[in-house]
Amino acid sequence: MRRPLAGLCVLLLAAAPATAAEWTVDHAKSRLGFTVQWSGEPLVATFKSWTAKIAFDPANLAAAHAGVSIALDSEDSGSTDNDDGLKGAEGFSVMQFPHAHFETTGFKATGGNGYIATGRLDLHGVTRPITLPFTLTIAGNTAHMVGKAEVSRLDFGLGTSGEWAGETPIAHAVTITVDLTATKTP
Repeated sequence: MRRPLAGLCVLLLAAAPATAAEWTVDHAKSRLGFTVQWSGEPLVATFKSWTAKIAFDPANLAAAHAGVSIALDSEDSGSTDNDDGLKGAEGFSVMQFPHAHFETTGFKATGGNGYIATGRLDLHGVTRPITLPFTLTIAGNTAHMVGKAEVSRLDFGLGTSGEWAGETPIAHAVTITVDLTATKTP
């Protein structure tokens, strides 16, 4: 009777999914934001308040996962007029949609220290798939990740009427920028 039970335990342990290392973001060394052409000039903005839960191991991409929640009212471009417009009804509509969320659905190695994260971005009540190419350097217990994803603001229902609907003054193409430093959680 003990052998079948022991065999079942071995099978369950063998079938248990492997986990990836957990990482804690160092917000003082990290930036999350976007760039968009506004009146022919690049408008660069960052989010001051966001959280990330990251599990990643380059040797076990199947177990990797990341989830990010962004407080949209923390957007800051250094220009109060632009920020008010971005947070308002034609922009993020922060009163109605206070947060954006990104959840990965998979990772792929592209060679060297290059990767692609696929996932879903939920912004302004709309969820769309996005692809985030990035580079990752791990030195000991510290990781540095830099990536950019291209999206269209119209795909998320941002600025679809009035003066914002066209390519001017604000371009449709938006580049999401990520520059994270994280430490492996013991």
